[in-house]
Amino acid sequence: MIEGEDIKKLIPQREPFIMVDGFEEGEDNNNAVTTLSVCPSNYFILPDDTMSETGLIEHLAQSCSALSGSHALKQASEHPPVGLIGEVKHFNCHRRPKLGERIKSTITFGMTFGNVTLATGQAFVDEEMIADINLKIFIQ
Repeated sequence: MIEGEDIKKLIPQREPFIMVDGFEEGEDNNNAVTTLSVCPSNYFILPDDTMSETGLIEHLAQSCSALSGSHALKQASEHPPVGLIGEVKHFNCHRRPKLGERIKSTITFGMTFGNVTLATGQAFVDEEMIADINLKIFIQ
């Protein structure tokens, strides 16, 4: 598991917008597991001490970014690639995570055409799925 400052080798985002604090790539290179501890300093915390839906989307998008960054490191790239959300196809927020909870997400890359990759993601707290998404991302 890649954690702490080493996450910055995988994603171009920097504080206060880092939304991934742990990363582990799957065996087939097309999937990964990421984590995020929901803490008070998180930019997306609402007055009711939950993370906004936008924060969940950003966490899942940065999880995709971390997987792309892992691929780039294997190809000896000095910097993680910059990715942009091209489309959020389906996003379901079953509940917002609360302060103190740890999100564990799974990301899977599907088809890639040029610089466009289709990705799916699911976010969990413990065993409870709290969100799922289908994304189209552009990787530069």
